[in-house]
Amino acid sequence: MSTWKESWRQTRVEVMQRDYLPGWYATLGRRRLIASAVVLALTLLWADVAVSWAGAPSDGADLSDFTLLALSMVIYFPAVSLLNVATRGVVELSERDLDERQIGERLRAVAIAHRVTMGILVAVFVTAIALGMTQGRDYSMPGDAFFALALALGLTHFVLPLVISGWRLPDPPGDDV
Repeated sequence: MSTWKESWRQTRVEVMQRDYLPGWYATLGRRRLIASAVVLALTLLWADVAVSWAGAPSDGADLSDFTLLALSMVIYFPAVSLLNVATRGVVELSERDLDERQIGERLRAVAIAHRVTMGILVAVFVTAIALGMTQGRDYSMPGDAFFALALALGLTHFVLPLVISGWRLPDPPGDDV
């Protein structure tokens, strides 16, 4: 008898092996388009951070925050789902469910994503320090901007290996007939 964890793991493996809308991610160009859509969604989240930081507290900033967040999520969730299926769960599944090639691809994607995320963190740190120095001792980050920044950093960190894996995934070999 299997436990609920084992049952959940097996379900995830089966879901990642199904072909949902295969025409949408069958070629390298289409997978790169989906990866670009995820990057667009992340860019909208980062724009939300800038709007929150610059415009808080105002009703206009709140409306634009909500609009950017909603638009970002409408793009983000379907694109991430398609990338997960296109990459056959390289980033999503546990190592015991992957072969050696998939494990190697995951390690390369995570290494690249780590470097990119480190650059993003350095840029955020430098921006925060520069704003703190130019605005004076009483300057503090607005709460809305802090929430938006935490969300943007978290989702960027979470999904960047998947985007890199989807971007790098080659087309399957053609049939030799």
